[in-house]
Amino acid sequence: MIWIAFAFLFWAGAWALNARLANGPAAGTRAVRLIVPSLFGLTLLVMWEAVVRGLNVPQVILPTPTEIAVQISESLPILWVDFVQTFMKGALSGYAIGCAAAVLVAVLIDRSPFLQRGLLPVGNFAAALPIVGTAPILVMWFGFGWQSKSAVVVAMVFFPVLVNAVEGLAASERMQRDLMATYSASYWQTLWKLRLPAAMPFIFNGLKIATTLALIGAIVAEFFGSPIVGMGFRISAEVGRLNLPMVWAEITVAALAGSAFYGIVAMIEKAVTFWHPSQRARG
Repeated sequence: MIWIAFAFLFWAGAWALNARLANGPAAGTRAVRLIVPSLFGLTLLVMWEAVVRGLNVPQVILPTPTEIAVQISESLPILWVDFVQTFMKGALSGYAIGCAAAVLVAVLIDRSPFLQRGLLPVGNFAAALPIVGTAPILVMWFGFGWQSKSAVVVAMVFFPVLVNAVEGLAASERMQRDLMATYSASYWQTLWKLRLPAAMPFIFNGLKIATTLALIGAIVAEFFGSPIVGMGFRISAEVGRLNLPMVWAEITVAALAGSAFYGIVAMIEKAVTFWHPSQRARG
C-alpha cells in the first residue's frame, strides 16, 4: 500500500502546484504553459507506475512505464525500422497524396455546382466506411508493401480535408469577391489572392485532423498483411507472444510520432495564417 499512498500524495501535490501555476500571475507566460501540461503528464506516469507496482499487476496485463522505457532502450533498432516502414513510407506518402488531392478536388467542386451536389454526399458515405472493412480490400489490390498502407491513408484523410477545403473556399465574403470582380480579376486570380488565403484556417483544420488519421490508418492496415516490419505488424506479433512491453513501446513511439507530426502542421499553420484573428488571440 506504500506505492498507492505515494501515488495519491504525488497526485495531490502536483494538483496543488498546477492549480497555483495556472491561476497565478504568470499563468499566461510560455514557461507556465509548458510546465502545466508536462507536470500533468508526469503525474499520470507516476500514478501508473505506483498503482501497477502497488497492486502487483502482472506484466502481461499492464507493464509499468519504467519497463516500457527499458524495452524502448533495448529495441531502438527494431523500433526505428518499424517507424520508417509505417510512418515515413506508408503514413507520410498517403498523407501527402490524400491531402493534395483533396485540395485540388475542392477547387473543382467549387467551380462546379454539379460536383458539389453530387460528389460531397458520396464522399460523406465513403468516409463513413469502416477502415477494418476497406483496409483488407486495399491490401489485396496493392499488395503487402507500404503502397497498400499509403492507399488506406489516402482513403482516410481525403474526405476530412476535402470537406474543410470546400467550406474554406466559401468562407470569403461576398463583398470581397465583388471587389475582386471590380478589379477585373479572373477566377484563378481571385482564388489565389483571396479565396485560398481565406480558406487556409479551414484547410489546416482538416490537415491537423488528418495527421492522426494517417498514422492510425497505416498501423491498422498492417494488421491485414505487411512485410515483417512495421508498427502494426510488430504490435500484432508481440500481442500473440504476450510481450506487452514491446507492444507498449510501439504504442509510445506511435503516440510521440503522431504528436510531433500534429505539432509540425500546427507550426506551419501559425506561420501561414499569422494574419488570422485566431492566431493573434493565441499569442
